[in-house]
Amino acid sequence: MKRFSLITILALTAILALGSLASAGIFGDKELENEKLVVTFYNEVKRGGYDVVDTATLKGWVDAKKPMIIVDTMPYEASYKKNHIPGAVQFLFPIPDVTEMKPEDKAKYAKLLGDNKDAVIVVYCGFPKCTRSHNGAMWAKKMGYKNVYRYPGGIKAWMEKDYPIASK
Repeated sequence: MKRFSLITILALTAILALGSLASAGIFGDKELENEKLVVTFYNEVKRGGYDVVDTATLKGWVDAKKPMIIVDTMPYEASYKKNHIPGAVQFLFPIPDVTEMKPEDKAKYAKLLGDNKDAVIVVYCGFPKCTRSHNGAMWAKKMGYKNVYRYPGGIKAWMEKDYPIASK
């Protein structure tokens, strides 16, 4: 209940902030598009049952060497191999909602995440509109992991801040 309340407050705050910026003319004609993005994101988080972490907080965790598993859900060749958050492991998720997972894929994901269901898991993809991270975070929660975070800014936000990246 506490998580739902926090998510509700964050989503409403984001919607109000977007509304204020829109009325100030900052977004031009994209108010409805931005509203749709916020509402879609809110619904994904609510449906997935995971938490959210922002770029600055994740960078702080990385710098502090907080024990965690960072999962990059982007394609290996097209994205992960070129740039990823240092220490991240790769597991590809598709963009559409993954309502079912093949047993062998579920077993591979469980092996990647490990046996500690209390481990901090951070899942990201390319950018806020990308839903690969939603799928990865949602499935980690479904598999019983308790401390799951979605990093919606993804590799694009990480790189915009000029934070270090790794490549293979």
